[in-house]
Amino acid sequence: MISADNDAAPAGGAPSPHAAAGPVLHLTGPILLGPDLEVSEAWVHQGRIHHERPDIPAGTEIRTIDGYVVPGLADLHCHLGISDEGTGTTLEQARTQALTDRDTGVLLIRDAGSIIDNSPLQQQADLPRLIRCGRHLARTRRYLIGYADELEPEALPDAVTREAGRGDGWVKLVGDWIDRTAGDLTPCWDAETFRAAADAAHAAGARITAHTFAEDTLPMLLDAGFDCLEHATGLTDETIARAAETRTPVVTTLVNVGEFEQYASQGEKKFPAYAAHMRRLREGRYDRTRDALDAGVPLLVGTDAGGVLGHGIIHDELDELARAGLTGTQILQAAAWGPREFLGVPGLEDGSPADLLVAQHDPRTDHRTLRDLTAVVLAGQVVKA
Repeated sequence: MISADNDAAPAGGAPSPHAAAGPVLHLTGPILLGPDLEVSEAWVHQGRIHHERPDIPAGTEIRTIDGYVVPGLADLHCHLGISDEGTGTTLEQARTQALTDRDTGVLLIRDAGSIIDNSPLQQQADLPRLIRCGRHLARTRRYLIGYADELEPEALPDAVTREAGRGDGWVKLVGDWIDRTAGDLTPCWDAETFRAAADAAHAAGARITAHTFAEDTLPMLLDAGFDCLEHATGLTDETIARAAETRTPVVTTLVNVGEFEQYASQGEKKFPAYAAHMRRLREGRYDRTRDALDAGVPLLVGTDAGGVLGHGIIHDELDELARAGLTGTQILQAAAWGPREFLGVPGLEDGSPADLLVAQHDPRTDHRTLRDLTAVVLAGQVVKA
């Protein structure tokens, strides 16, 4: 519930000229700072969250918002600027995609590859915080047509260096895809090339992640020192143990994996081995996700929205995690606290930018309360109530 209090507040000097416009928000909590840490109330003033009441100029409107407060949700595998037809969008269409995500509670996006330069969206204060990977890097004729910069192994390190400069400290590589000669999923690169790509990214001060479906790709990615794994449908007991040991996170995208039956049906006539493989990966998705979590692999939420899947589907992904057996607290760790820690983005610490959600009920008990939010607050502004 949101209510307004127009009584005079204690004097505290003139607000900063850069302060976010609008009333002070009084959050009556609890404020969920992490799985085992909360405070009873907080204030939002000049775009930031305060655990103690700040100095507020007399006459300032104070709006009270009751409910459970969590950091804005994160989507760590999202594509802003790819249409449903698999082509580049206009910048305005990419903005619409970002607004759709924002209104579901997603306030932090790591774009995992876009056809267009979507960096101008970062200057639009009413959109989620955006961290970009630049463009996909893929092997020639081994990915969706028109999505990626397609190249051969000898050109990959230079391309990684270039994309490291174009993105925001991240590079995205397509690690495996259907090999039409083999008739099945196979790695797109050999172990030496994966290592060269990771070395190039790290030398440029960037981190590198990889799209991977196939089992055979994961040992090479882990050997090469990749910083993150996208989808990781081919996890085995061995690679789960290795990812847990190195704390290499997996971005889940279970909503995408649920579509593998469609991909299998499309390719079954020409590539029956591929179709059977995709069905096996889909069938094992929940057990594999739960096994990874139980082993200590960090799970981070992603949807793969953009292109095949539309935007605004974060809650479908949270439902999928629940089907895999995650508790409400574990889902919040994967969707809110964990992604921010991994990307170095503040959560609800005192003085942090106020990017937060208010839910009517405790999402640690039932994540589904996040579908019906009392308020979405971005940079201190209520953008949806």
